[in-house]
Amino acid sequence: MGLFGSDKASASTTRASSALEQARAGRDDGGFAGTATRFMERLLDTGIDGKGTFDSADEIAAAALKKARNPGAAIDHIVKDHTLLAASGGFLTSMGGFITLPVSLPVNLIEFYLLATRMVASIAKVRGYDITQPEIRSAILLTLVGADADDLLQKAGVVATGRLSNLAAQRLPGPILMVVNKGVAFRLLSTVGKNTLSRFGKGVPVVGGFVGAGLDTYLIRRIADAARREFPLVGDR
Repeated sequence: MGLFGSDKASASTTRASSALEQARAGRDDGGFAGTATRFMERLLDTGIDGKGTFDSADEIAAAALKKARNPGAAIDHIVKDHTLLAASGGFLTSMGGFITLPVSLPVNLIEFYLLATRMVASIAKVRGYDITQPEIRSAILLTLVGADADDLLQKAGVVATGRLSNLAAQRLPGPILMVVNKGVAFRLLSTVGKNTLSRFGKGVPVVGGFVGAGLDTYLIRRIADAARREFPLVGDR
């Protein structure tokens, strides 16, 4: 369900530019722009801060640190737990094949990226970052789009300075961060599911469940690896 390693660099740059143009010009009162804005808000508000039975990244990080020997072991626990959750979600929402796909694909999209956002935020928290800081929250979202992150930043007029966690030192204006966040949401929504059916067979009943579980497992591990790189232990940067 994710986006890592799915396209070539030139196409990636074009999509990033398009996402930023839509984020700048799009109205938020409806249509795709409104959907992207609501998606972005949900990732930030629920994926990081938690809601109802969906624990916050703070709670996940605290629980992992309590039962782990060190921050590294805590992160291993976080990644393992979220990988299992992603695999379960990928299986359940894909096992119906083409019959249930129109309903299950949006559900899988939301579920996967909420989990991925919380996982990245939890890793950042364990590594010592303030996940209430706007720049860090934007860095968390940018981690979800992999290689497109630098393009999105450049198109928004932000100078890329190595790891995404370095955004914290730039003290970027709120409107710039909003454009970046919306650009991430546009990027995720506009490319989700592209070539998924033809390449991975998620449209086949029952078999699609195993394919969906395997695909989401692979993708969330890729995002976890990116999070480990982008959020080094505070003090070791």
